[in-house]
Amino acid sequence: MYKLLLVCLVMLVELASYHPSFSQNSPNTSFFITSAGSGNGANLGGLAGADAICQRLAAAVGAGSKMWRAYLSTSAMGNQPAVNARDRIGRGPWQNAKGVVVAQNVDDLHSDNNKLGKENSVTEKGGTIGPHDMLTGSGTDGRALPSDKTCSNWTSSADGTGTARLGHYDKQGGGENPNSWNSAHDSRGCSQANLVSTGGAGAFYCFAQ
Repeated sequence: MYKLLLVCLVMLVELASYHPSFSQNSPNTSFFITSAGSGNGANLGGLAGADAICQRLAAAVGAGSKMWRAYLSTSAMGNQPAVNARDRIGRGPWQNAKGVVVAQNVDDLHSDNNKLGKENSVTEKGGTIGPHDMLTGSGTDGRALPSDKTCSNWTSSADGTGTARLGHYDKQGGGENPNSWNSAHDSRGCSQANLVSTGGAGAFYCFAQ
């Protein structure tokens, strides 16, 4: 009897190792937090570079057929007008890798009714990350802020210089708006070390249009 149980356990382990997990094939996913940032602080290569990161991570889990956009605002600079994060992400609804609809539309997303938080704000793989700060450059309404809170529109990784507006994916912590998923507080600078010391790692939100 003991040998039979042992054989069954071995078979179960082997099956688990060969069968892909849901997170490896999530074609219906339309929202996630990035499992990793650029690795270069708040320098994401601008909006285009951030969008490319979203697209690459989505493709890795079978959701690359959609058009992905980073939830990031930019400031007005030179002849370029400000860009609002809320205007970049489509109409919704959006669901995570676990199949949970986190918001029905843009207004729902920016209301207290959204289903974001520690349980549902998961990565493209369906997991979580340790640091909870998310780059957004946005106010609670999803619009660009009056001053530059985007580390030069996501092109700077200067140490101790500039700042990025951050949200808390778990809706917990400190700052002016500690429970805000998109506008909790500012970073201490734009470098990777600055983001880490503030409580993040350069991660951000991605939505499919």
